[in-house]
Amino acid sequence: MRLKKIIFPLGLLLMLGLGLAWVLTDLPAIDSLSEHLNTPSIRITDRDGHPLYEILPETGGRHAVIALATIPECLKQATIAVEDENFYSNPGVDLQGIARALWINLQGGETIAGGSTITQQVARSLLLPDEIAERSLRRKLRESILAWQMARQLSKDEILALYLNQTFYGGFAYGVEAAAQTYFGKPAADLLLPECALLAGLPQAPSYYNPFSNPEAALERQKIVLGLMEENGFISAAERQQAGQTPLSYNPAPFPIRAPHFVWMVKAELDRLELTPGASLIIRTSLSLNAQNIAENAIARQIAKLQGNNGLDHNVNNAAVVVLEVKTGEILALAGSANYFDTAIAGAVNMAAAPRQPGSAFKPFLYAEAFNPQTANPWTAATPLLDVETVFPASQGQVYIPKNYNGKENGPVPARVALASSLNIPAVLTLQKVGVNEMTQLANRIGINLLTDPEDYDLSLALGGGQMSLLELTSAYAVLANRGFANGRTTILDIRDADGRLLYQPTRPGQIQIFDPRVAWLISDILSDDNARQLGFGENSTLKIERPAAVKTGTTTNFHDNWTIGYTPSIVVGVWVGNSDYQAMRDVNGLTGAAPIWQEILRGLLRGQPKEAFIRPPGLEEQQVCTYSGLLPTRLCNKTHREWFLTETVPSQPDTLYRQIWLDVTTETLATNATAPANLSPLTVLNLPPQAQRWAHAQGLRLLSDFANPAEVEAVPLAFISPQPGAVYRISEKLAVSAQQIPLEIVAAAGVTNISLWLDGAQISSLAEPPYLHWWTLAEGTHHFQARGLLADGRALESAMLEITVSR
Repeated sequence: MRLKKIIFPLGLLLMLGLGLAWVLTDLPAIDSLSEHLNTPSIRITDRDGHPLYEILPETGGRHAVIALATIPECLKQATIAVEDENFYSNPGVDLQGIARALWINLQGGETIAGGSTITQQVARSLLLPDEIAERSLRRKLRESILAWQMARQLSKDEILALYLNQTFYGGFAYGVEAAAQTYFGKPAADLLLPECALLAGLPQAPSYYNPFSNPEAALERQKIVLGLMEENGFISAAERQQAGQTPLSYNPAPFPIRAPHFVWMVKAELDRLELTPGASLIIRTSLSLNAQNIAENAIARQIAKLQGNNGLDHNVNNAAVVVLEVKTGEILALAGSANYFDTAIAGAVNMAAAPRQPGSAFKPFLYAEAFNPQTANPWTAATPLLDVETVFPASQGQVYIPKNYNGKENGPVPARVALASSLNIPAVLTLQKVGVNEMTQLANRIGINLLTDPEDYDLSLALGGGQMSLLELTSAYAVLANRGFANGRTTILDIRDADGRLLYQPTRPGQIQIFDPRVAWLISDILSDDNARQLGFGENSTLKIERPAAVKTGTTTNFHDNWTIGYTPSIVVGVWVGNSDYQAMRDVNGLTGAAPIWQEILRGLLRGQPKEAFIRPPGLEEQQVCTYSGLLPTRLCNKTHREWFLTETVPSQPDTLYRQIWLDVTTETLATNATAPANLSPLTVLNLPPQAQRWAHAQGLRLLSDFANPAEVEAVPLAFISPQPGAVYRISEKLAVSAQQIPLEIVAAAGVTNISLWLDGAQISSLAEPPYLHWWTLAEGTHHFQARGLLADGRALESAMLEITVSR
């Protein structure tokens, strides 16, 4: 008997010990709560807080943590009323619920009755996530022990904050902030009583009560919550009735992704930042959804128009747009394709960042460098450039003969007209002056980093022979719009936590001066001059809008790419049109492809805003000049215009191209001392260089060289138009030598006959009449060419010796 009295308590203790071990084994510590919290998602918004996208963690869903003080009272009260009316008075556990569960378990039942407190629910969801699916006495006891411990270590407000921030509300939303954004598209702080009641009712059965999929059940649950709030004295009967009758407005786009190409750029930038892991982040970007919508709508309209233009298939299916704020470099809109989700056009490829050839859109920077007052012999906007057929040396021993878009030649034109009208031959002349090496260096300084080794390029770079992205080129135009100062690009304005506390704000880089402000203004003035671009685009083209706007188009020779980039003093808009797979467009040019998109966007962005002029900096002077020479007018010059000059480049020399000669009217030749005064007739002629004479004759212009007599003809050159003196050619191993030829072209004064062409002292050709042209097959070595002819009196005439080099 005595032994039995000892064995029974020992057995009872052993059973209790085993029971405790059964319950307490692997029970997590309350101190490990922070290790079990949901990983917050990262919310990306536009500059005004409109959602663009939410980056979800690898596990879990949309989640943000906010302070309890930020959560409205109605949501706290609704949660307490429906989940744990004695929350602030109980010890963290529901003793009646535990007893009920124990009794059911002892009776052999399989279902544990509910009734868990808010503290128990927090303990179960955060510390026992692997046991949530278990409906057992052991789990009930374990969560109760943890809840009791939690109530000893944390305040009631801390526990309530954990519940409201960590509980699953359905729709991939964890916590009330994520739930408010998901279901109502607003912060939790802005929730009203009817919305609070609906959200508080979701955690018990999130999928069943989801208002998107089962709105009737959600509203029925809302009414239950409102009734419990009234029973617990949180609201009056009138408030309950009014809240129950208030219609709810759900979020029409609970999981948005707007401006996806821009969003991925922001995400890439976030990856480069060292941010606190696990923090609730709201990334406020530079993007304006209003500007983005204007850009996307303009793209959609123009692509639809090009694809349905009277049944004519232009073979255009894609476009991209970049909009920047000039003074800050902030990206206001970025559409990388016509439709991100259209795989047929490779819509997911960001064509705003893809390298493509810019065509003539690169030209303004050539002229800006040519106008640079820090260089030797800077050009001016009045500098005449010969827009006539010209042969330039190219890579691998080839020649480069650029043509204008319309195939026409325009003779000597001012640099202003050459740029504004996008003439190709003057642009190549400009690059020849500036230098390919210098232009690649300048491109890098203005943010065009895809142009690298200058050895990879030749003079075709002037017409877009190098690749760059729309984003880079648009940013480069922003330098011109910003008075010559570069300030980089900005995508992120600030990063805050869910309570609005500032966590990060990028440091604004200092502005770097790239161009003289006067040069930047001069380029802007040229690109906004509708008169100057009439030669290339006609009057009142698509490029002209109702406010000052500098703009340039570009179309590649193979019609793969079409660009329009233009700006006001505050906004720069860049547009690319084409096909991602490099298919050529048909019958699409700068005015019909990208320009209508550019025009619609700029007008939409600036509608209702005052016009802005490009403010002219000091150090510029306006001067009347002779158009063909860019020098001061004389009485003979009958073609003049006004032009702006940097102070140090104002011309001081009178025009030298217009010359007056005296004709003998009886012979229509130059007068001599023997000509009777009555037969003298004055004639104004032009003294143009040899390269321009063929164009001048086609225009019916009278040239000084047309009237040279034997005594004066030696002053008129017998000269080579091409190749250029000192040119270097390379014989390509990939082509037959017989196919590698260069043109030798000569110009001769009137009265010169019997023209012959000589190579290294041996005659190789006789040229009877203009054009004096001979195609010569390349041969390795250094060669000397000379043209020879006879004057009318039989005297011999020789050109200067021309030397070129040919290598392998």
